[in-house]
Amino acid sequence: MTYTLIPEDEDRNLKNITTLVYALQAASFLIGISFLVALIINYVKLQDVRGTLYESHFRWQLRTFWYSAFWFFVGFLSTIILVGYAILAINTVWVIYRIIKGWLRLSEGRPMYID
Repeated sequence: MTYTLIPEDEDRNLKNITTLVYALQAASFLIGISFLVALIINYVKLQDVRGTLYESHFRWQLRTFWYSAFWFFVGFLSTIILVGYAILAINTVWVIYRIIKGWLRLSEGRPMYID
């Protein structure tokens, strides 16, 4: 995929915003509301990252949120039959993996592949 060339200062700004979203997602393990703040930033800035390598990171981050929210809901509802605890644990590990994987690729200046 080819990406739109953008000025260096705009590129730095978009990278900082993308980093902030990963940081907010990671902080959600301590302050849960930060996951929602990250989601809002993703949607507000989505148009700004179109055509850049950061667009793939935003898609990765958005999918991380929505899939984890779905599995959290399923896990929470199924705690009554105990399997929910396993779902919640697996979901937590999966979210940690997605944050680390995305943040590392961002630090290398590489786009995320779309999963």
